[in-house]
Amino acid sequence: MRVVICPDSFKESLEALAVAQSIQQGMERVWPEAHYDLVPLADGGEGTVQALVDATGGQWRKLEVTGPLGRPVQARFGLLGGKQQQAVIEMAEASGLHLVPAAERDPRKTTSWGTGELILAALDEGAQSIILGLGGSATNDGGAGMLQALGARLLTSAGKPVAPGAQGLSELATIDLDNLDARLARCRIEVACDVTNPLLGAQGASAIFGPQKGADEAMIEQMDGWLAHYGALLETLSGNKVIEVPGAGAAGGMGAAFIGALQATLKPGIDLVMQAVGLEDRLQQADLVVTGEGRLDSQTMQGKTPAGVARLAARYQVPVIALAGSLADDAAVLNKHGFVAVLGAVQRPADLETALRLAPDWLARTAEQAARLVALGGTLDWPSD
Repeated sequence: MRVVICPDSFKESLEALAVAQSIQQGMERVWPEAHYDLVPLADGGEGTVQALVDATGGQWRKLEVTGPLGRPVQARFGLLGGKQQQAVIEMAEASGLHLVPAAERDPRKTTSWGTGELILAALDEGAQSIILGLGGSATNDGGAGMLQALGARLLTSAGKPVAPGAQGLSELATIDLDNLDARLARCRIEVACDVTNPLLGAQGASAIFGPQKGADEAMIEQMDGWLAHYGALLETLSGNKVIEVPGAGAAGGMGAAFIGALQATLKPGIDLVMQAVGLEDRLQQADLVVTGEGRLDSQTMQGKTPAGVARLAARYQVPVIALAGSLADDAAVLNKHGFVAVLGAVQRPADLETALRLAPDWLARTAEQAARLVALGGTLDWPSD
């Protein structure tokens, strides 16, 4: 019997690989002779690089880059295992909100330059393909800093480089891509993007994501105007629509830069991750799939890891069980979307600290009971002695 175990991380508790290992530990108490294929996953957000490095036997690279405030920060990216020279980057490593103290948060000033430096470092490692996860950014510069780090020239009417951050876009007159790093033309960039926000307006980058980065109403209106001018220049430069494209407003407008200047593809994060680890091929050989995340609820179907797994497993009619740290009141709706069962791992009332500490043991116990129920129901045969 073959069991594919492909969970996301349990936030603040267990990384995806540790979740998979606990599930295997519990199921081995019932099926000691089964073959377990552990495939840690993520949905393109926090933990994506860790999951992909673990799933492919990849390697980490660490370097100093320019942080969102222009000060040096330590960041890392992953090189995936396998024949293809592929790198995976999380924008938040170099340009994340967690790198900006609350008292200094002003999205007019923060820059995405460091994300461009991570891309250059991946190219230096020979990457021919890059997966880049958006999310958790401190910036609202439309990816201008990233483009500058990659060699683009964003100039004022006087021919001088614009200032860092969204505020620099107020003086932007010309975007010149002639000096972009030539290796970008030979590298496929796929962007993990799970939001559909356009660049501008009430659902745009400034209005939706600006407040969490420190923007007030006046700043939002100001930045929206700057991004409108920037987006128009990108559309003229590329000859393609940018401003209204779903996802253009992701991560403070980073989506717009990828679409309009780098010809990158925006895709749901879980789809990119499942493709990178070859999950579809692995599911075709499976008798049972076990996935999960820290909390299961009706929102799980909105691009989260378990939803992607269930969708893919359904193609091959493989039963799927989802395990979680906790279940919301509406989690049972998942039974209508491809999950045979959804189970919570918490064994008894406990404070958060205790629940996090005991998570590996509780998860293993829950996985064991899930295996016993599957065997009892006759969905799978008991393994032979």
